[in-house]
Parts: sequence; C-alpha cells; structure tokens
Amino acid sequence: MYLEWLPTHEDWDGLLRAVKDLPIAAAAARLRELANCRMEFAQVVRLDRTLRRVLKLSGGELAGFERVRLALLGSATTGHLVAGIRIAGLRRGLNIEIYEAPYGTYRQELADSKSGLHAFQPGVVLFAFDARHLAGGQDAAAEDAIELMEACWRQAKSDFACQVLQQAVLPVFPNLLGNNEERMAGSPAAIVAAINEQLRPGAAKAGVELLAIDRFAAADGLAQWYDAGMWHHSKNEVHPRAAEMYGEQVARLVAAGRGKSKKCLVLDLDNTLWGGVVGDEGVEGIVLGQGSGQGEAFQEFQRYCKGLSARGVLLAVCSKNDQTNALEPFERHPEMVLRAGDITCFVANWRDKAENLRTIAETLNIGLDSLVFVDDNPVERELIRRELPMIAVPEMPEDPSTFAGMLSAAGYFEGLRTTEEDRLRCVQYKANAERTQLRETTTDIASYLESLRMTMAAAPIDDMSLARVTQLINKTNQFNLTTMRLTEAEVCGTMRDPKFVTMQVRLTDRFGNNGIIAVLLARVSGSEAVIEEWLMSCRVLGRRVEEACLNALVEACEARGVRRLVGVYRPTEKNGMVREMYGALGFARVASEDAGETRWVLELEEYQARAVPIVVDVMREALV
Repeated sequence: MYLEWLPTHEDWDGLLRAVKDLPIAAAAARLRELANCRMEFAQVVRLDRTLRRVLKLSGGELAGFERVRLALLGSATTGHLVAGIRIAGLRRGLNIEIYEAPYGTYRQELADSKSGLHAFQPGVVLFAFDARHLAGGQDAAAEDAIELMEACWRQAKSDFACQVLQQAVLPVFPNLLGNNEERMAGSPAAIVAAINEQLRPGAAKAGVELLAIDRFAAADGLAQWYDAGMWHHSKNEVHPRAAEMYGEQVARLVAAGRGKSKKCLVLDLDNTLWGGVVGDEGVEGIVLGQGSGQGEAFQEFQRYCKGLSARGVLLAVCSKNDQTNALEPFERHPEMVLRAGDITCFVANWRDKAENLRTIAETLNIGLDSLVFVDDNPVERELIRRELPMIAVPEMPEDPSTFAGMLSAAGYFEGLRTTEEDRLRCVQYKANAERTQLRETTTDIASYLESLRMTMAAAPIDDMSLARVTQLINKTNQFNLTTMRLTEAEVCGTMRDPKFVTMQVRLTDRFGNNGIIAVLLARVSGSEAVIEEWLMSCRVLGRRVEEACLNALVEACEARGVRRLVGVYRPTEKNGMVREMYGALGFARVASEDAGETRWVLELEEYQARAVPIVVDVMREALV
C-alpha cells in the first residue's frame, strides 16, 4: 500500500529530526520535501505530528500553502485517517485543517446550527459511511442509503457552499449465494453493490465527487483495506495500512477542485516510449508494437498517454537526442500510437534536461509546477528532482508493461469532470504556437493583432459554462487580480444572485476557438460595483483582451445603473504581472494596505471605451 511512485530518501528520519531547528518557512519546505518521499504508516504519523507542531508555532498558516478546512463526517472510526489526509495535502501545497465529527454524530452535526461543524465552516465535507451503517440492517435497501446520502449532500451544500466528497462503500460482506449474489433478496453484499452502482450517476448529477475506495479495494484486494477483527475491536472499517492511500485519494480530489492537478506530461523517448536507442539502432531497430511482448508494452503506454491527451493533458517531449532522429519514429514507424501532431512541444537536443524543461514550460506558458516528467533513467530523474523540485518526477519501474499503471496510480492528472475546453486544449495550445510564430514574423504588434481577426463574446455565467468557469477560477494564478478560490456551489450561487454581474468571455481568431478565456464577477451595491474576480488565461496575454473585457464590463454595469467601478488587487507569489493593471486601464488608486492590497476606482461617466482590434459581442439583455 506504499505510494511506490514516490522516491525513497536514505536520510528521511534525520531530515525530519532536523526540522525543529529550522525557521518556519524552511521547516514547511522541508516537510513538503519529506511528504514527497515513500513512507510507512508510522512515518506518516510522525511527519504529521511534526507538521502540527510547526502549524502551532505559525498560528495555523504556512506561507505558500493554501489553507483548506475539511470536515470528516463518518459513521465509523476515522481518527486514524486524519494524518494521511493532512500529509497528502502537504504534498500538494495544501494546508488541510480537519474537523472530525464525534463518532456517528454526522446527522446531529449537520442539523444543529450551533454544532462544532457549523462553527468550523468547512470548505470541503467528506462523508465516510461504513457498509454496516448503510446495508447491515434487517430492512436495508440501496434506495434508502442513496436517499440518506443525497439529503446529506444537499444540506452540506446549502449550509456551507462547499465541495462535497462521498466515500463509496467497501464490499465487506461475504456472499450468501455466490456468483449470482444479486439474485438473493436482502443480501447485504448485493445491497452494497447496488448502492455503489447507483451512487456513481447520483453523485455526478449532484456535483459531488466520489472517493472510489471500492475500486481500490478491488484492485489491491479487500484484505489490504479491511480486516474484520479490527472492525469488531475498534470499528475501523478502513485498515490503518490503507490510511496513507486513503488520504492520498482525498487530497487528490481536494487539490483537483482547486486547480492543482498537473497540466502537462513530458516524456523521454528512448526506453520510455520505445525500446532501444533510435540514434544507434535506427527507426527500424527500436522495439515497438506487435511481435514482441516488450514492444506491445511500449505501445500500450503510448496508448495511455494518447488517452490523457484526449481528455486535455498536454503532451511534450524532452529527449537528449538529435532532433531528426527523435522525430523519425513519430513520422515513419507504423506501430507508433503517438504522432508528431499529438505533441504540443517537442524538444530534442543535447542540452541539460533541466534547461529543456524550463524551455517547455516557457513555450507552453505554464508553470514548472504544472509538469510531470517521465524518464526511464534514474540519474535523469534524480537530477530533475534536485534542480527543479517543483516538477513531479515519478519513480518508473524497469518493466514497460507497468508504466501506464504506475503513472495512473500516481494520480497527477486527477480530474473531477471533463469540459469541451478540456478536450480542445491540445489543439488550442498548438494554435497558440502558430500565433507565436506569426507574431515573430510580423513587423509590428498592431499589424499582428489585426491579422488575428479576433472575435470576443461576453455573456453571463450559465449552467453550460459553470464547470469550466469553476476550473479557471481555481487554477488561474498569474493573470488573477484577487486569486479568490470558489467551489462550484459558490459559483452557482453567485451566478443566480441578482446582486452580481457575472461574465464569461470567449475568444476566437483565425487559428481557432480559444474557449472561455476570462471570468469577471462584480458585486453591485447601489451605484457602485466591486470587481471581486477578474482572471484571464495567460494564453491570450498581449492581445488587448483585458481592454475589451473592461469595455464589456462597463457596458453591463451601466445597464444596471452603476456609476463607479471599484477594482481590488491582492498580491500573491504568482500574480505580480497584474499589480498595476487597473492603473494601466485608467483606474485611480484610492487605498493601499500593508499586505500589498490596493483598491482602484473608475468613474464610469468619465470612461471612454477603448478601441481594440477585437470584434466584441456582448449579450446585453442577459447581462442586465
């Protein structure tokens, strides 16, 4: 049950002991480093204990870590799961504060507005119901269990506007009939199976994220997750040996809901996508495809990578190779699943791979912490971990037949749902590269922007755009004036609140459809509106889209009787590029705070819409 894609550290214990002598910021960085190493459960507990000491000294905050309040509401013993959740959060830059409801009191905690749960005000609620609670009674029925869970989801979303996670049910009951268990009325094992079957579409419809521990138990063997003796002794349904994996899966869902999943898979070539060295053996000599067990394994790994691309993960190549030799299998080998058109950024040369990974991130205009680097060579993996620790570098087994399984198990690309923009992402990034190439060959910026033939559509956020808007709010870091994160339930509430002007902005040009590239939320109070969210995809920077957005927002606000627009800038580690944006757009600074926050005002009577090289379509009736 250890997280085998994580590397080991020969002096893990020594580094942990040394944390007590470090300043808080350095201690937090060291703890995250240790969290990204393979551990046993006892080490997880010790790391969590040290983390809690550091948090006590820091007042509960860690610089560079996003604080998340998670409530764990269960019907069985859950205390042993808390450390694994916190450490898995630490691994992802999350400072997860956990409220564990007293044993079996989840209904009272939800119903009582004066309960500890309500005082805690969670941003995430995890419901963890054991099999006996849902299916162990004499008159148990799957429909009753689903009804109970749906009622809990509705109340949590209503009271806290939070992300809701629902644990699937572990199949702990032995069969009474055998292979055809579902044919026996009242069989607890059959009821559990029916609950899990109905739970999946029900959770998807309700916007609830499923913690699919039933699938993990099926893959690992139920004995790895559950022990009947431990249940009867202490009501631990999830075994402590599975606690680290349990926490890992919870943290993945929380991180995915906050836009912290990785964006780009960077692949080595020789002995990673095929067997052998193409520069030595030629394209005919590499091991790939039918007729060889190893060749079929490499082909299967390519198929998995192509599947990731189809759901929106960017693929890149980083190889120490001659560019011509490296490209040849993509162009000529008949058994290649991946082709050059599947790769958004192809870098093959003899430079240091750390330098090339920086080039890939810069070319794609994404952060280094968005990359996952897969290389069969342990020396290269260790180099990147040392030089660029923000890049995820999984341990890879020697057997290529296990490559896909290892990468999947690592969960770097955890997703909650897919949108049309996700499916088009690779096409959009390729089109962006073409735009960049055009810009480099155009003599002046004005001519370049005119040549793009851009069209922008601004409309209120609606049910169709809700998932994508929530994605952008939670993952956009650089062009983001406030970096205020919102759950889907919170965005939905804002969307339906008459006090808000909401705006989703789409952009197309002659190279294709960029999808939703900007989100604005402005709270209206009398004749004044405060911009609480303004974020934009970095893919469209330098194209005067922000000016066009302001034109559209002013028009929408004036239709609501607004005469003054207030902008707020809150600094983070990554959004320094927009520090003076409001000033550049004609706002006047009116206040500054010690933490670097600034407030700006634009009097709409004095505002003149800016001429931009973009055709703008504002859905006026819907925005009013």
